[in-house]
Amino acid sequence: MKAVVCREFGPPETLRLEDWPDPVPGPGQVAVAARAIGVNYPDVLVVAGRYQLLPPRPFVPGKELAGIVAAVGPGVDRFRPGDRVLAELEHGAFAEVAVANAAQCYSVPDAISFEDAAAMGIVYQTAYFALMDRAQYQPGEIVLVTGAGGGVGMAALQLAKARGAVVLAGVTRPERAAIARAAGADAIIDLGRPDLRDSLRAQVREATGGRMADIVLDPAGGDVFDAALRALAWRGRLVVIGFAAGRIPEVRVNYLLVKNIAVSGLQWSDYRDRWPERVAAVQAELFALRAAGALRPAIAARLPLAQCAHALARLAEGAVLGKIVLTVAPT
Repeated sequence: MKAVVCREFGPPETLRLEDWPDPVPGPGQVAVAARAIGVNYPDVLVVAGRYQLLPPRPFVPGKELAGIVAAVGPGVDRFRPGDRVLAELEHGAFAEVAVANAAQCYSVPDAISFEDAAAMGIVYQTAYFALMDRAQYQPGEIVLVTGAGGGVGMAALQLAKARGAVVLAGVTRPERAAIARAAGADAIIDLGRPDLRDSLRAQVREATGGRMADIVLDPAGGDVFDAALRALAWRGRLVVIGFAAGRIPEVRVNYLLVKNIAVSGLQWSDYRDRWPERVAAVQAELFALRAAGALRPAIAARLPLAQCAHALARLAEGAVLGKIVLTVAPT
């Protein structure tokens, strides 16, 4: 089969599409023939050698794909060949066929395309657990989503809106504001203004009539985190999702005490590995919301598997609005 191979850590341009051995499912595993593959920011970090979990080289990167079950290993009774699934794995998805644990595969309804399914795994699950589990969202609360034009940000914006939140979309560019408004944002917070430390808080105060944000979902980090922390309402909650802005911020905990606010973190793969039954239930709920029209994955581009390196390079540059999906033709 063909697969995208990482032989040395580095920029996306070092990746090559190569012949690779067909994977064979072991006990509790399934082999999935890919039809669509999700591209995520952690893939950029893995290829660069900057992710917390790194496989031995050479390896095939990629953390999610949607396709058809080609074979099942011993002990698998949830799936059989021909089933449509979304599969999540630590690495190996950038290939024509990938092997995943059956516990981390989710049935894809016939009404949902493989491309939509591949765009609704990691980013939507991340958004869900950040909003519902870590932030303990309550109906009607005000939610500020930073990085609202990216994959996780767009998913969080849509999900919060579907849950009845008042949603403030934090963006750095005008084109990101347009896509956020189209996705249902109630107000736009310009993260590109000078003196962000004060301007972000002022914008949130104006947009909320002085109430401020009950929840901040932050995949950006850096200066955005510092400023967003000051825009929280009393008993507000900020969830750290990532550091796309580059700098890992620090918190003076006396500030948390004075304002009665909370900061927590979200590591999505821990949910996948530690709580698979809950993740499966959440994914079924997300697909149901998509079927009902409440969620609509923002697919920025559909590219063939051979253009994987290009897709990762665009993601690394911050040039993607939404999610890139790689497509694989049936063989």
